Amino acid sequence: MDNRRRITDLGTLKAFGHPLRMKLYGALRAGGPATASQLGAQVDEAVSLVSYHLRKLAEHGLIEEAEAQSEDARERWWQAAQDTLSFRHEDFKDTPEGAATHAAVLRGLIAHRREQYETYLDQQAAWGAEWRTAADQSDFLARLNPAELTRLNAEIHALVRAYEEQGRAAEAAGDTEGRENVAVHLASFPFRL
Repeated sequence: MDNRRRITDLGTLKAFGHPLRMKLYGALRAGGPATASQLGAQVDEAVSLVSYHLRKLAEHGLIEEAEAQSEDARERWWQAAQDTLSFRHEDFKDTPEGAATHAAVLRGLIAHRREQYETYLDQQAAWGAEWRTAADQSDFLARLNPAELTRLNAEIHALVRAYEEQGRAAEAAGDTEGRENVAVHLASFPFRL
């Protein structure tokens, strides 16, 4: 899987924007193929509820059936249908519902990312010195124009993608020792005092 998808229709954005669906999509993206039972245990929800939300994600092409990972033919395996999802304000700004949905989905993602980071903070002692030293929380302030900010974001995205590819290639070659999922969150936006 090496593809990116830009969501441009309101129905798909709404489908993705449900908090549990965001968690399920994120779990499939980070952990690879899984069943509703496995995902239910991860997100602490009933399998029937998880199955319902997985079907909704699949209806919009956000996830897809995966090759079975076990001998049990009754199990249905799912995987993320793309590496990366994006959605832009420009695609939803023309209607009040679109703009409100876009803002709500972004707020949901920010809440999910905050929860993810707070979980790390609560558990960081268990990660060991090497991971604690490698982890980072930074804040930068630059005075840029829109074109410069666009270039900065493109360069950062390209750098992170290069590291993603490097990690996938190393794992494919059998270099799995010490590898973990690493979240890299980026928010770049203008503000005034």
